[in-house]
Amino acid sequence: MKVTFLGTGTSQGVPVPMCDCKVCRSTDHRDQRLRCSVYIEYQGKDIIIDTGPDFRQQLLREKIMHIDGILFTHSHHDHIAGLDDVRCFNFKYKKPIGIYTSAAVEQRLREVFSYIFSEVQYPGAPQVYITRIKDKVFSVKGVEITPLQVLHGKLPIFGFRIGDFTYLTDTSFIPESENEKIQGSKVIVLDALRQTPHPTHLHLDAAIDIIKKFQPQKAYFIHMSHQMGLHDEIEKLLPENMHLAYDGLKIEV
Repeated sequence: MKVTFLGTGTSQGVPVPMCDCKVCRSTDHRDQRLRCSVYIEYQGKDIIIDTGPDFRQQLLREKIMHIDGILFTHSHHDHIAGLDDVRCFNFKYKKPIGIYTSAAVEQRLREVFSYIFSEVQYPGAPQVYITRIKDKVFSVKGVEITPLQVLHGKLPIFGFRIGDFTYLTDTSFIPESENEKIQGSKVIVLDALRQTPHPTHLHLDAAIDIIKKFQPQKAYFIHMSHQMGLHDEIEKLLPENMHLAYDGLKIEV
């Protein structure tokens, strides 16, 4: 499995407009974070998790030429806003793109992108089909995926395990019922918004404690704000098997 981090930033991205902090002024490319998304190449299939406002830019940067399916974790704007950009794949391959998500996220997609789902199709609108997922294993073109039900504040959202890889963005709490599904993952990607506590996201110390509980071979933190601090400085403070992810990072699982 090959995993490419398309974006590792929180809803505002980094740098933040109008901010003059040291992180937003940093020239280190690892401190420049687009909104969260990940590209997974596994068993000959290409899977995207979330399409944020920067999706077009991410597709161009990584030269992504094919998508077999898109998984959505939840319906916040920084995770769905780029859905329109799947049009390029429709034009090239002359077929719709499969979306896999909950009924609640489907409803929100139909509201935000009403022109995509209209009975009278707008010329050139993206072509997609939706598969509703619940708390059970599903597949994307033969790739088996285990959904993980976690909380983003009070909002239930999905994380996903694919093979030995577990991806949990926008997480503030992992119910005990999901622990067995995560256990044994070789790589865990986990939300870590900043250094101080937050009501709807894990902060760095809390994320580190969760990783220590599951003991994967490696862990990568994502959905980081400029309040996390400089990549180079924070990376040096982390346990040996834990890292801050950054945009464009590629890993093998």
